[in-house]
Amino acid sequence: MNVNQFFNYGIDKLTSATALAICRGELSGVLNDDTRAKVIESSKVVERIAGAGAAVYGVNTGFGPLCTSMISEGDTRKLQENILKSHAVGVGEPISTEISRLMLILKLQALAQGYSGIRLETLERMIWFLEIGATPVVPKQGSVGASGDLAPLSHLFLPLIGLGKVTYKEKVISTAELLKEHDLLPIALGPKEGLALINGTQFIAAHAVMVVDRMYNLLISADVISAMMIEGLLGSKKPFHPKLHQLRPYVGNIKVAERISTLLEGSEIAASHLNCAKVQDPYSLRCIPQVHGASWNAWTHLNEVLEIELNSVTDNPVIFSDDLTISGGNFHGQPLAMPLDYACLAASEIGNISDRRIYLSLEGNTNNVPKLLMKETGLNSGFMIVQYTSAALASENKGLCFPASADSIPTSLGQEDHVSMGSISGRKALQVIENVQKILGIELFCAAQALDYHQPLKQGKILAAVHDFVRTKIEHLEQDQIMYDMMETSINMVKDDEIVKVAEKAAKENNISFL
Repeated sequence: MNVNQFFNYGIDKLTSATALAICRGELSGVLNDDTRAKVIESSKVVERIAGAGAAVYGVNTGFGPLCTSMISEGDTRKLQENILKSHAVGVGEPISTEISRLMLILKLQALAQGYSGIRLETLERMIWFLEIGATPVVPKQGSVGASGDLAPLSHLFLPLIGLGKVTYKEKVISTAELLKEHDLLPIALGPKEGLALINGTQFIAAHAVMVVDRMYNLLISADVISAMMIEGLLGSKKPFHPKLHQLRPYVGNIKVAERISTLLEGSEIAASHLNCAKVQDPYSLRCIPQVHGASWNAWTHLNEVLEIELNSVTDNPVIFSDDLTISGGNFHGQPLAMPLDYACLAASEIGNISDRRIYLSLEGNTNNVPKLLMKETGLNSGFMIVQYTSAALASENKGLCFPASADSIPTSLGQEDHVSMGSISGRKALQVIENVQKILGIELFCAAQALDYHQPLKQGKILAAVHDFVRTKIEHLEQDQIMYDMMETSINMVKDDEIVKVAEKAAKENNISFL
């Protein structure tokens, strides 16, 4: 990834890849002079509004159904501290430190654009938390995905006012302990700052960043592993011919067909059955471009939507000038919730068709490949029960595919009467992706076994490299033994993107265009 040494919050365009680079310490996020000037001016506008007496939501009024309750000028700062305390009502296990850090980064990008009235000191303290590696502890449940991700963002920013907990040096400690160690005092929030901090879609968007990242590698892994299974089951190359896909030119379909064709190029196994009597393959082999391609299209849509979101202002009210503040709905999570539900379904379908290929590999209908992927079955059950696990995972995913965005439960005494549930969309999508990584790992395990039976015929350069890599860690089996550790090894090859890296390396070494 080609990125500058520094990322300028509020100025540079943020992408999921850039956000992850900052999150992982590969890139520093900074506030340049132009950003600082915009932020200072916006905070001055809010100070003037707070002292002028005219009602502006969240500056000198209560929140939600209390929006008609006026707050005195002397209490406007206390109001902002109270909102963080009262809204920190999340439950469940904490989100990962990576997602919590991403939330901070995405919030910095939104606030640094100068439409929220946030103070420069507050942004600098947020950057300080990132730089020293002190990550707020945020429970995963409690957001309905509108009015912003209120509960998780409240937990994220309790440490600014000296409350809550952080993960620091691999331990969970109180924020008070952290500040004492660094001889710092909590931030005293100015007018509107508490509201600006918790209004926004950063919980949903941080999950979407992880979905985009993990699903990209998942989709490439699926293409590589399915190509291995095509080879193992003596599938035809014809369904991947470019002329076929020009007649139905979906971008994802074309991309997948090209990649599979590349992976099968130069294969002695493919050449060995060119004149066989089989007319066509089952759908799980023949329709890989159509199924995987549709999931690629869903990924592309989410990625495009997410890049808009990452560079948007999702606060409320939005501060344009002393004379123009707008209470709108930019905090509503629906624009992300629906694509996340789509991506969740798209990932699930990758697992669904992978499970069908696993089942197909066990049937014993391919020359040289024995039933249940072992020569002597009866006494040995072979790979029979391996497919039970992939079936269970595929079924679990189907239950998770009900779109969270299809639901809405009114909150805030009816003031917030339609919500997106996008936080649930993001969490479910990541859960499904994790399950699909396991299914693909199981398919890899089975495909490598099937390919062994075609030796000494060789595969194409890329698939041969992947197969050889698998065999450095997992042996060929011809009698029953405990398999779960081997399955876990195969699954980790997918989770850790090792399959993609090996394929990329082999492609580069052989001057093959792969991605």
